[in-house]
Amino acid sequence: MYKRILLAVDGSENSIRAADEAVKIATFISDCRIEIIYVADYSKSKNEILHAQGKEELNHSRRKKLAPIEEKMKSKNINYKLEILHGHPGPTIIEYANKEKVDLVVIGSRGLNTLQEMVLGSVSHKVMKRVNCPALIVK
Repeated sequence: MYKRILLAVDGSENSIRAADEAVKIATFISDCRIEIIYVADYSKSKNEILHAQGKEELNHSRRKKLAPIEEKMKSKNINYKLEILHGHPGPTIIEYANKEKVDLVVIGSRGLNTLQEMVLGSVSHKVMKRVNCPALIVK
């Protein structure tokens, strides 16, 4: 079964819904561990760095975004690990999932329409196509 679940989050409502689903799955499996990863996107992190007072404040603001997700894990007594990675979200999530050989990837969908998805691309769809394990996209 799913002993290692990778939960890719960005602090959005969509990733909170994805966290809910990951928690539901994990509560039914003994010895399950959720590995939460937040990818500090290169294109967005420049703006974050410019507006932060220092590295500590930047880390604090990122952790604050992820606090509701961590609370969900703690409230259900889920074994979890949180990592903040740097890079482009899609490739970074794919690389982590494949390298670490996780059993399931759970990721939220932004709900782009067909045109937006074609122009912008979708992180969740990129992940779905390229990971070597089952993936769950939560809307």
